[in-house]
Amino acid sequence: MPARSRALAAAVCAAVLGALLTATAAHAASRTVQGGRLDWGIKSSFQSYVTGPIAKGSYSLTAGAATVGASQFRFHSATGSYDGDTGAFAASYSGGVHFVGHRRSNGAYELDLTISRPTVRLSGGGGTLYVDITSKAKGTGEVTTSAQVPFATLLLGGIDMKGGGTAVRLDNLPATLTSQGAKSFAGYYTAGTALDPVSLEADVRAAASPRPSSTPTAGPAKSPAKKATSGAIEDGAVDWGVRRTFREYVTGSVADGKWTLTGGARDGGALFRFPAGEGAYDKKKRALTVAFEGALRFTGRQGLDLRLSGLRVTVAVGAGTLYADLASAELTGKKVPLVTFAARGMTSKDGLLQLAEARSELTARGAKAFGGMYRAGTEMDPVTLSIALTDDARLPALPDLGDSVSASPAPRTSRTAGAKKSAAGPKSENTANGGSLGASVLPAGLAAAALLAAAAAFVAVRGRRKRSAQAHAPGSTAPGSGSTAPGTEAESGPASTPPSASTSVSPSVDKD
Repeated sequence: MPARSRALAAAVCAAVLGALLTATAAHAASRTVQGGRLDWGIKSSFQSYVTGPIAKGSYSLTAGAATVGASQFRFHSATGSYDGDTGAFAASYSGGVHFVGHRRSNGAYELDLTISRPTVRLSGGGGTLYVDITSKAKGTGEVTTSAQVPFATLLLGGIDMKGGGTAVRLDNLPATLTSQGAKSFAGYYTAGTALDPVSLEADVRAAASPRPSSTPTAGPAKSPAKKATSGAIEDGAVDWGVRRTFREYVTGSVADGKWTLTGGARDGGALFRFPAGEGAYDKKKRALTVAFEGALRFTGRQGLDLRLSGLRVTVAVGAGTLYADLASAELTGKKVPLVTFAARGMTSKDGLLQLAEARSELTARGAKAFGGMYRAGTEMDPVTLSIALTDDARLPALPDLGDSVSASPAPRTSRTAGAKKSAAGPKSENTANGGSLGASVLPAGLAAAALLAAAAAFVAVRGRRKRSAQAHAPGSTAPGSGSTAPGTEAESGPASTPPSASTSVSPSVDKD
């Protein structure tokens, strides 16, 4: 070979080798987890007991948590890290659930439990679910608050967590209560008790490049931020979920429906955000008038079709009203007053005017829009206002559910484990969202083995679940059904049905 050809070949090889080494180094770096959701019912029989005829309690959602399907709670905004080479994964999610029951004559509750900020850590063949928990001990009533308690052991069933894709997606991981979890669970269950399975998604982003250090250079000073004054506002958003139990009814088995968002409206899981606020604020009178963009439409069986658009908010003398243009079988009209809310808690700081989670009540005309499902005065979801009074004020971020979650979660459906197979192996199915997540397929042998192992573990857990539901039920009494027909919409929450043995058990990781 001529010297010139040899030199050219060497240069090409060096370039290719350099590119491969660079790609390998980039792949080896731990990457950032940013965005996603975790769906978990904690324990279905516990939900049923709390909301049933014995405890006569309820639950409430905190910090943006939502419900999905019949008995799942959705936690949002994953943050953490993922190493595709080792498979090590860690992600913390926001939101919480507050359970109360057994109300005493003085108004206090004997059962009072809050579970929040679930964090999943996976490595090797298994993992742990950590939670922040505040609980009132059964019997003594002592209140204990603990951060990131190792609450449950998670089974991966031999799944290979290694990969280089853009998302981690795990469905129906069997979960078992740890000894520390049992203690922090106020003594209602013993260690080893089967909990509801855990499903999660997390967006994976490339590792951030280190920023070179630099010395600030002299230059013109940044102009000071404008002070908040009366007059036209710069931007704004109103966050409102309509009503939790109405959303559950829409996506439940009776209405079998969905919701769609258009015109810039966004889904935050437990709320809808209507953006691009335009209007004016009178600082002296603390009076506000704002119009927002975006539309929301609920559709389903039995003639369900309700559209809300052109949302407007007025605040004066410490009270507010939320209006909307409505289109439904029962009521069609412009600027219909839907809910009223207290606004005395509205505050202004650094150019941002805010009212957080103000309690709202349905108006008489709003009740008509819902076809008589609710009476005037019914408590609806809280209203949150965020108004930028200056051009440098920033609105708070919306809960981040990740890239692949649909805007309209559907009830979890039953699928037979291993039913969705291809020549390459089973795909990951997100039944909570009514469809495939599009995850890449695992190698056939590994995927099949992982699926069988996970399914066996899940069936074993189901056997323990049935026995422990009676052996460890709160108050030594079998949990009540807690069921309410969709439409009656008791405030205790949705009907709770434990996952059946035929529910798919298919944890998988998105790969290149």
